[in-house]
Amino acid sequence: MARLYVLLFLAQVVLAASALIGCLSAEDGQVKALPRLVWVLVILFFPIVGPIAWFVAGRERPDGPLGAAGTAGSTAPAHRPVAPDDDPDFLASLDKRSRDEDRERLQRRQDDLRRREEQLRDRPDDRDRPEV
Repeated sequence: MARLYVLLFLAQVVLAASALIGCLSAEDGQVKALPRLVWVLVILFFPIVGPIAWFVAGRERPDGPLGAAGTAGSTAPAHRPVAPDDDPDFLASLDKRSRDEDRERLQRRQDDLRRREEQLRDRPDDRDRPEV
């Protein structure tokens, strides 16, 4: 019987910790019904009911097939890229910068090649000199 109590206690602690982390890391627009400080107190002082209440009524549901944020009338913030490599604007700017650098590098090489060709044309040739 003691093992069951320990297991239930651990489940309660995990539930409360996950609810606290979710509450404290939620953005301001995702906290519903009560202010964030009140939710933290509810989660801490009502061991089982508080975390369950947070998950059911205190937060916006995430986007996705099970979430309700995609329904009409939702006040969920617009989707934003998680990382720079997921942002199409950032990727387009990288592509543009790469093309500009390639164009500049090609122009420098062409200029260098013209300069070397001119030097070779201006250099006196051994065949033009009279033999001694």
